[in-house]
Amino acid sequence: MRRYASGRQYELRRGDALAVVTELAAGLRWYSRGGTQLTESYSDTQIPPGATGVTLAPWANRVEDGVWYLHGKKLQLDITEVSRNNASHGLLRNAAYALVDESEFAVTLEAAVFPQHGYPFLVRHRVRYELAEDLGLVVRQTLVNDSDETAPFVLGSHPYLRLGDVPSEELTLTVDAGTRLVTDERLIPRSTEPVTGAADLRAGSLVGGLDLDSAYTDLAFDGGIARSTLRAPDGRSVSLWQDSTCGYVHVFVTTQFPGRTKAVAIEPMTGPANAFNTGDGLRWLAPGGQFSISWGISASLDGTGS
Repeated sequence: MRRYASGRQYELRRGDALAVVTELAAGLRWYSRGGTQLTESYSDTQIPPGATGVTLAPWANRVEDGVWYLHGKKLQLDITEVSRNNASHGLLRNAAYALVDESEFAVTLEAAVFPQHGYPFLVRHRVRYELAEDLGLVVRQTLVNDSDETAPFVLGSHPYLRLGDVPSEELTLTVDAGTRLVTDERLIPRSTEPVTGAADLRAGSLVGGLDLDSAYTDLAFDGGIARSTLRAPDGRSVSLWQDSTCGYVHVFVTTQFPGRTKAVAIEPMTGPANAFNTGDGLRWLAPGGQFSISWGISASLDGTGS
C-alpha cells in the first residue's frame, strides 16, 4: 500500500477536471483542467510546503505572540512561527481529517479541535470539495461549536494558483480591493490604508514586479462573489472566488516555493491576522451553532477571457 506524507489522497474527476484532496489539513494538493495545472503542488514524500492548499481553523494567518484574552484572562497559544514569535495558521495544519462522505465528484472531511491551552473550546471543522457541473472547484468550510461556551474563530484557506507551465512572474494579478492592511516586520497588521501604487492591484500588476505578503479588504463583490485573477499573456486565466462571508483576501507572492522562481498564494479569509486581539473580522459561534464559508477556483482556458 502506497504511503503519502500528506496522508490519504482523495481523487475527484469530472470531465477534464481533476482535484486531489489530502487527509492532512483537508488540503488541496492538485487541481487541473484539461491537463493544465491550476494550483501549485508537491511530491508524495513532502508535507505541504509553504502551507500549500491547507485549510485554516479556528484562525487563519497569525496571532501576535500567541497571546489573546478571553473575558480578561490571558491565554497562550503554542508558537508555531518561531522566527516571528507568532501562533500561525490555526490548530489543524498538522491534523488528520476523517472521511465523512465521498462520491464521484465530491468529498467531505472533518477534524476536531479539542479544548487545550490557548483555545479552551471543542469545535469541529468540516471541509467539502466538489467538482461542479462547469468543472470549477467549489469548497465549503464549516465550523461547528460542540462547546458549552461561545467560541471565537476565523476561517480561511491557503491555495497557491498557477497557470500550467507559464512562469508565474509572467502572469498579471488582479485583486479588486480598495483597502490594504499595513503590517509591521512580524506581519502583524497595525493600520489600514487605501490601496495606492504597487499595492493597488485593481487594474492588474505583473507578478514579476511584486513582493507581497499583505491582506486586502473592501473587496468588490458582484452578486455576492469577489474574484482574484491570474492572467497569462495569451488571455488564459485562473481565478479564486470567495463569497461575502470572506471579507478579506491575503496575497502572498514568494520566491521560496520549491521548484518555482515565483509562486502566488491567494488566501480567502473571514478575518485578517491577529483578529483574536483586534476583533477585526472575528466571529463568535454560539454553543451548538455552525458557520460556513464558500470559495473556489475557476479557469478560462480558451484564451478569450470569457
